[in-house]
Amino acid sequence: MMAANQAPKSQARSASRLAAVQALYQQQMEKTALTRLLNEFHQHRLGQEIEDDQYAEAEVDFFDDIVSGVDARRDEIDELLQSKLAAGWKVDRLDKTMVQILRCGTYELLARADISKKIVISEYIDVAHAFFDEKEAKFVNGVLDSVGKTVRP
Repeated sequence: MMAANQAPKSQARSASRLAAVQALYQQQMEKTALTRLLNEFHQHRLGQEIEDDQYAEAEVDFFDDIVSGVDARRDEIDELLQSKLAAGWKVDRLDKTMVQILRCGTYELLARADISKKIVISEYIDVAHAFFDEKEAKFVNGVLDSVGKTVRP
């Protein structure tokens, strides 16, 4: 949940992160082409009302950057994530939503030096809470913290 006092830009970025995870999940499940995926989210999801749920207004350029960036750098991101998982675990064994949360967070840590490591990790812990319990949110925290120490020492 967004805090009532959260700044509009911050709230828009939070909405963008959540939408990016959803878009990448959809892409993985349906093999949707990137251009079509982005267009569908621009037209029908970002800031829209779906089944009586009002989606927060998202920062479209930020959403596009995350989705396009994860799409373009998926192999690099997955290799980095794989190096942070416990022995015997593989990225493709993780829950599909969890993978997208970790990919998005890793992309931001790699490519968005304009956003502090602490904010990136905190935001994706919040995204994890939208789908999972505390245990999984702590997993996101641990993995992204480890990624952050590697890519932003």
